[in-house]
Formats: sequence, C-alpha cells, structure tokens
Amino acid sequence: MRPLPIAACLALALAAHAPAATAQQTITGNADTGRGLTYTCVGCHGIEGYKNAYPHYHVPKIGGQSSEYLVNALTEYRNGTRKHPTMEVQAQSFSDQDIADIAAFLSGLTL
Repeated sequence: MRPLPIAACLALALAAHAPAATAQQTITGNADTGRGLTYTCVGCHGIEGYKNAYPHYHVPKIGGQSSEYLVNALTEYRNGTRKHPTMEVQAQSFSDQDIADIAAFLSGLTL
C-alpha cells in the first residue's frame, strides 16, 4: 500500500465534509474611528448645494443615511459595480472594516 496517496484521499474526503465558513462575516463599525476616515467626504458631501463641474451631478447628503445603504454603496464603488470616478478611487482605499466604521459614523449623524 502507498500511505501518501491514501492519506491525501482521506484529507480530501474530510475537507469535503467540513462545514463551510460563512461567506460574509458581520463586521461591527466603530463610529469614532469612522469620524476620522470621513475627512475627505466633507469636501463634496458636506457643502450645502454643491454640484460638480459640467456635467452637473447632484452630490447627495450622506449624513443620517442608513448604515446598510452606506456599506453597500461603498462596497459597490470599491468593487467597480457602482460607477463614479471619484467615489471609486475613494472607496478602493477602504478595507471592509473602514467601510463599516464610516457607515457607523455617518448613519449616526442627523440632518
């Protein structure tokens, strides 16, 4: 008998029956950390009535927005599934934890 191939087959069989890890783990955001990460957001989202140069694009207020929405939006910008050149670049610098922290801070603001 060949012990190495048998051991390899056993390892594969055990791995196939092992419980799968959850695809997404819940990350808890820290609003205090998020406050420090939002300094660049204020440049566009914190100015009343601000619009970009031509073509005009209304910049939405994000303070008080739901945490779930903010996490989804930033994740989609980071992954390139939601399009806006500035937001894509901003979001690509954020980790999942950063996004959760930003969402925790912004969702706690009142308009």
